Order: sequence, then C-alpha cells, then structure tokens
Amino acid sequence: MMQTMIKYVVLDLIKNRIILVYTFFLLLMSVGMFSMDENTTKGIMSLMNLVLIIIPLVSIIFSTIYVYNSSEFIELLAAQPLKRKSLWLSIYSGLALSLSLAFMIGVGIPVLLFDGTLTGWVLVLSGLFQTIIFTGIALLAAVKTRDKAKGIGVAIFLWFFFTLIYDGLVLLLLFQFSDYPLEKPMIALSMLNPVDLSRILILLKLDISALMGYTGAVFSNFFGSGFGMLLSVLILFLWSAVPVWFSLKQFQRKDL
Repeated sequence: MMQTMIKYVVLDLIKNRIILVYTFFLLLMSVGMFSMDENTTKGIMSLMNLVLIIIPLVSIIFSTIYVYNSSEFIELLAAQPLKRKSLWLSIYSGLALSLSLAFMIGVGIPVLLFDGTLTGWVLVLSGLFQTIIFTGIALLAAVKTRDKAKGIGVAIFLWFFFTLIYDGLVLLLLFQFSDYPLEKPMIALSMLNPVDLSRILILLKLDISALMGYTGAVFSNFFGSGFGMLLSVLILFLWSAVPVWFSLKQFQRKDL
C-alpha cells in the first residue's frame, strides 16, 4: 500500500508544471554555466551557490505548499484503515523523490558530464542532501501549523535562517569571543547548519579555503581529514532523518 501511495505522489508531481519548470531552469543554468568557460572549476563554483540557495528554497516552499493543498486528500486517507505512519512517509518519499529527480536531471547529469571528478560528485551529493533535508523541514513546518499563510511564512523564515542569518550569528559570535579558543565549539556550530556543512565539503574539494569564511576555513584541517569527511556525511544523514521523524510524531498525534 505504501509503495502504491509513493508511486501516486511521484506520478502526480512529475507532471506538475512547477516541477517541470524547475527542472528546465536547473538544466538551463547548469549547461549555461559550464558552457561559459572551459574551466569547469568556475562552473562548479557558480553551481554551488545555486545548489546551496535555490535548491533549499524551492524544496521547502514547494513541499510546504503541496502538503497544505493536499490537506483534504490527506484527511480522507487518514480516515481509511491506513496507518498514519505509512501515509506521512509516503507523502515525504514522493516529494523527496520527485524533487531529487528534478535536481538530478537539471544539475546532476550536466555536472557529471562536464566534470565527473570527485568535486562534481560532492556537489551532486550535497544537492541531493539539501533537497531531502529541506523537504523534511517543510513537512515539519506544515504539520506544526494549521494556517497555510503562517506555515509558508515559517518555511521561508527557516530557509532564510539556514542560508543567511546563521552565518551572521556565527560571525557575531566569533567577533565577540575572538580572544577565546573557539575551534571545537565552531566545529559543532558548523554541523548544526546543513547548508554550511555542504558548503564546507564542496569548497574543500575545490581547495579554495579562502572562500570558506569563518564557518569553515578555521577547521579545514578537521573537515579535510577522512574522519571529518565521514562525520560530516553522517551529520547530513541525521539532518535528513530528524525533521522527518519529528514531523511524523507530530502528524500521528495531530487531530485532523
């Protein structure tokens, strides 16, 4: 039953105009950036900003709106002899798979064709993580708030926080406590933001530590080690699972 529901959501979404436009936009931008210069490193750097800003934004807003627009359908299915866990995970899986497919067609394939190096693979993997993570965050925002406008506002704020506000807070913390050794606390703070963590991984592979900013440059030795890379990937897996788990618990208790 769960597989049938996931298939239904995926088939419904891949025919969605927004998903089609999103895929075409990503494909156009990816091919255009690689075609502008023979140096693929510049293309990867340009796409990094796209992956770490546009991908989370589209994933979180589209998923939030989809859940609200499907509220009557969700209530109908919840009234059937169907476990809420299966229902909610089916919706999440369908959204994550559809958005991930759009990302792979629009960015993944061009990156691997133009730059099949480890850097290209890290960029693609980071984009997939951002898609999955922010889809989960979107479901958490939607299930916590009944009002559609408020829920979308919360989703936009969360995207704004992770992509812009968080770095400002980190900079403020570094300036305020610049006389103290902050290496270990800053490693932990970096891992509390999936966008910053992905940026660090990509820039390390590009070997451009000067562009990493305060969030990652200080710890390039740590994140550049085998242990640091493995730990970073594990943290991204946690970021993928935790918001979904909390949203599932909230949905199971929610009075529809």
